[in-house]
Amino acid sequence: MPPVIPTKGNLMSQKRSLTLARLGYDLMDRKRNILIREMMSLIGAAESLQSQIDSSFSKAYEALQRANITLGQNICVHAAMSVSIDDSVALRSTSVMGVELPKTPDETPLPEITYGFAGTNLFLDEAYIQFSHVKHLTCRLAEIELSVYRLAHAIRKTQKRANALKNIIIPDFRNNIKFISDALEEKDREEFVRLKVIKRSSENKAKN
Repeated sequence: MPPVIPTKGNLMSQKRSLTLARLGYDLMDRKRNILIREMMSLIGAAESLQSQIDSSFSKAYEALQRANITLGQNICVHAAMSVSIDDSVALRSTSVMGVELPKTPDETPLPEITYGFAGTNLFLDEAYIQFSHVKHLTCRLAEIELSVYRLAHAIRKTQKRANALKNIIIPDFRNNIKFISDALEEKDREEFVRLKVIKRSSENKAKN
């Protein structure tokens, strides 16, 4: 920070800036704590989702294996080819302390059976339902992982700004205030001494 001219106006300005810097640091600190709490809650949710995905995958492959055994692989492949590509995932966003986080619908849509029931069995149905569930959970997991990445990035930026305020900007303002205050006090002492000298000189002239 460049040298500050020791004037009363600059002293008031530095004090105001110090107050704002302290307020800014408090806000940055609160924002960081809120973002950290949000990120930790999402990490917990991601671990739970990963467990659900693993369980659903296991059930889906087990059901698919039984369908292949009881129906034959050709029928299962033909049924799989009848399933159209799903591009219906609607992505919205929500804001947490100014950080935009992706948001997918909370409702799990009911899977639509696109293959005929003739020639298939409940094992194929179970595999289809479980894979549909995995798809929904995977979308949710991707949403959370992206949110955690954005929150971590925002936390790093907020931490850097908070550190700059705490370790650089606020100490600079304090040093400037001390420098100006000391300079003004010294100036006041010099002025007081000068006035006393003038007064003494005037009194001596009056006596003579």
